[in-house]
Amino acid sequence: MVTRRRFLTATAGMATVAAAPMIACRRESGTPLPPGTLAGSDAALGHRLREGGIPEPAETRRTPVLIVGGGIGGLSAAWQLQRAGLPDFILLELEAAPGGNARWGENAVSAYPLGAHYLPLPTAEATDVRALLADLGALKGDPQAARPEYDETWLCHAPHERVYLDGFWEEGLLPKLGASRGERAEFARFHDAMAEFKVARDLFGRRAFALPVVASSRDARWRALDGITMADWLIGHDYRSPRLHAYVDYACRDDYGTDYRQTSAWAGIHYFACRNGEAANAASDTVLTAPEGNGWIVRRLAARMESQIRYGAAVFRLAQDRAGVSADVWLEAERRSVRYRAEQLIWAAPLFLLPKLATGLPPAVAAVCAAGTYAPWLVANLTLREPPAPGAGAPLAWDNVLFDAPGLGYVMATHQQLRLAPGPTVMTYYRALADRPPAEARQLLLDTSREAWAAAILDELSRAHRELPQLTARLDVYRHGHAMIRPLPGVVGDEARAALARGWGRVRFAHADLSGLSLFEEANYRGVAAARAALTALGRA
Repeated sequence: MVTRRRFLTATAGMATVAAAPMIACRRESGTPLPPGTLAGSDAALGHRLREGGIPEPAETRRTPVLIVGGGIGGLSAAWQLQRAGLPDFILLELEAAPGGNARWGENAVSAYPLGAHYLPLPTAEATDVRALLADLGALKGDPQAARPEYDETWLCHAPHERVYLDGFWEEGLLPKLGASRGERAEFARFHDAMAEFKVARDLFGRRAFALPVVASSRDARWRALDGITMADWLIGHDYRSPRLHAYVDYACRDDYGTDYRQTSAWAGIHYFACRNGEAANAASDTVLTAPEGNGWIVRRLAARMESQIRYGAAVFRLAQDRAGVSADVWLEAERRSVRYRAEQLIWAAPLFLLPKLATGLPPAVAAVCAAGTYAPWLVANLTLREPPAPGAGAPLAWDNVLFDAPGLGYVMATHQQLRLAPGPTVMTYYRALADRPPAEARQLLLDTSREAWAAAILDELSRAHRELPQLTARLDVYRHGHAMIRPLPGVVGDEARAALARGWGRVRFAHADLSGLSLFEEANYRGVAAARAALTALGRA
């Protein structure tokens, strides 16, 4: 049995590469940096809320339901209210655009993601996601069919993904070329283990790892995995391959923004075992995507509720009494504060914000809200004069990963267009700042200039595409300071966190933070569930 100490000593070189800040870089070519912008969540407005000094409300406005937060959770709640025939609600969004982690941007070349860029085929348990996709026209026929048909527009076209290592591109995300026979045996053993987890069920027929999480089995043999890290699980099961460890670490950083040495083993295995959605017209590993990533869903939902959304709306005080809920809100566009009175309030913003502004919050609820830690992310969109050369091996794909790099690779925004001739395109680069504590990483995001990020990103990607600095006409950087809750051991299985689904008086919770995993399916489930609870309280269910 290989011990943790022996393994980490043997793979110290790999860990050093993964943890390198990669801000400084080599600019050997002398090519000037392309122009661009540095943007992100409205830190100035958020910090103003923290520091105080906002004027008291001068007006009271009333609405049956008030939704705080315009990410997928808030938009899903609003969608459910509309479906139930309740159009009389207001949605408050801090930013100037909706979407949260599914925001998008656009230029003359293409739309592109600023966050989440795909949605796997929904599982049978993700009934609300399927209903949403059917409502948006992306799923045809019965949304709860075992193998629904999907609109080809949104199905990711082949080739789907490839990985780069030692000068060669290979199909898939785990490089096998050059791996020893022993490593290949480990790869097979790991995939067999994940396949077993994927079909495992308890005596009640519940899947061990389902999506949404609430549909997963509560059996102790699987829930115990939430008490250790994914790295410890690998080591404990005698997985030694540095490539396999790096691959699993990539998976944890990709879905959770968290190093596998900190990610709960339950969450780490969930990444591989939870998704089993199928389609009548696509392979099971196909994803739904668009040039703007999941922004296509946000765009369509927001258009339906345009008159009900208030942007630049910052809640700075929240209280409730027997008659209703009061939310004091700074409206940036009006440069004044107003008070919203609602019969029901749906909190679809991150939980950590609530103790900072809610009066009378029960200590147990406040403790859960304050307990979560959040992973910061960096997203960069490179506008290219033409696609980069595909390089040796597998052809240019939608998702392209540099295996031994600090970033998570890049996706091609124009991949879905199936162009016959090359032309300008947008390459979206992702990096989870999982190599340092979240607070330190957020400070790095604030302190680092766009030019420094641009130079580091070009240097990293140029390892696979030497011509990239010459092809890049523009490089825009977007920062997510609190992108997603980190599923550390104990977070997903926390009973106190799960209890928040019951709400707090007239306040319903609709954020993926309740699940401990920041996934589209979780946010959608929580938003719809919160809306149903609000409708029941209003006698409209």
